[in-house]
This record gives sequence, C-alpha cells and structure tokens, in this order.
Amino acid sequence: MIGIDLTGRTAIVTGSSQGLGLATAKLLYEAGANVVINDFDEGRGVNAKKAAEAAESMGGQGLAHLADVRDLAAMDRLADQVIERFGSFDILVNNAGILRDKTAKKMLPEDWQSVIDTNLTGVFHGCKVATGKMANGGRIVNLASISAIIGFFGQANYAAAKAGVIGLTKVMSKELASRQITVNAVAPGVVLTEMGKSIPEESRKVMLSQIPLNRFGNPEEIAQVILFLCSPLASYMTGQTLHVNGGWWG
Repeated sequence: MIGIDLTGRTAIVTGSSQGLGLATAKLLYEAGANVVINDFDEGRGVNAKKAAEAAESMGGQGLAHLADVRDLAAMDRLADQVIERFGSFDILVNNAGILRDKTAKKMLPEDWQSVIDTNLTGVFHGCKVATGKMANGGRIVNLASISAIIGFFGQANYAAAKAGVIGLTKVMSKELASRQITVNAVAPGVVLTEMGKSIPEESRKVMLSQIPLNRFGNPEEIAQVILFLCSPLASYMTGQTLHVNGGWWG
C-alpha cells in the first residue's frame, strides 16, 4: 500500500481559517506535516478565532499566524517565525482569495484592485518569500480557477488574477527548478465553500447543467489533489496546472 507521509515537513497554507484552505491544512496535518494556519483579520476577529481553533486541534503540529498576503513584509516575517518554530519551511499552498464580482461596466477601480492584490499579488508575495526561505526540494501549490479558462460573466478581475496565477506558476517552476522546488497550480471548478455558496442560486443551476459529473466539487476533493502535489509522488511534476472540475470545459 502506498501512503503519503509528510512527517517532518512544514506547510504554510494561506487563507486557511475556513473553506478549501482549511480542508487542505487538515489533510496535510493528517499526512504528518506541521501546518501553519494563515489568514488576515478584517477587524472583526472572526478569522483569528477560526485560525486559532484549527491550529489548536492539531496540537504541537499546528500554528495559527495572521499575516496579510498583500503585505510582502508580513509574509517575510511569517516565514521567519515558521522556521524558528519548526526548523524548516517546505510547503507553501497559496490559497488566499476573494471575490468582488461585477460586470466591467459596473466594476469600480477598487473592486478590480482588491482582487488583483489578493489573488495574484498575494501569490507572488508567497512565491517571492519562498525563493529565499523555502528548503531545497520544497513544494509550492498555487490556486488558480476554472474562471481563468472559461471567463465567467462578471469576473473580469477574478479571471484575470487567476489566469495570472497560471502564468506565474510556469515562471516560478523554471526559476526554482535548480533547487528541486516544484511549483504547480490547481484550477478547481465550482466548489461549495463559503465563496462557492455566494454564487446566486440561478447561476449555480446553469453551471451545474454544464458539468459532466453532474455535481459540484467539495473542498476535500480539491485538497486531495493539492496533497498529491505536495508529496514525493509528484516529484517530477512542475509548471503544471491540474484542472479539477468534474469535466467542465464550458
């Protein structure tokens, strides 16, 4: 029987106080990794509380750390503290993301910029920090989206950011290859996390009719693919985008 054992490896999962990020963090923990639950606090303390609870459930293998992915210095400090606590930084899952859907006509400049800053620049910040602080042989997994491929109505900002993530992944895979650090992306279809559930019901019905497997994904199914990319089983895969979408191609 082939198992995935990440004992002794340390993973940072951004945006992991809930949803897909939390499902990924839990799976990496179950595989034996030390896991850093990262999110940023919007002033209400909700993310901080969720992150603390998730980390506490992992005992000595868990650490909650608030750091805004839009802030390069904050991400740099996060990596330093992770290395100080666990001794290494081996896995990065760039998961943090937001939605600000509007048609281009109605989209305000701040709607555009906030999504680009979080969903694309935030991924770059994580990758940039990893170039100096990740251990050789590490793993980076960036979250893209089916929106980057199909281009959903009202998602000019989100689709552009996620398409940028795919391009960034290819570049980083080349720049880090000499250190045997692999960089891949996962592009989920619609997953019924808090973000997925925010899609209007009528829109979801239309989307569902286009998915050959006739259902939406769940966070654990996406997390399992991320776990594979973080494992030795994917040691010769880099620069790739894995589409996990139930066969949905528009």
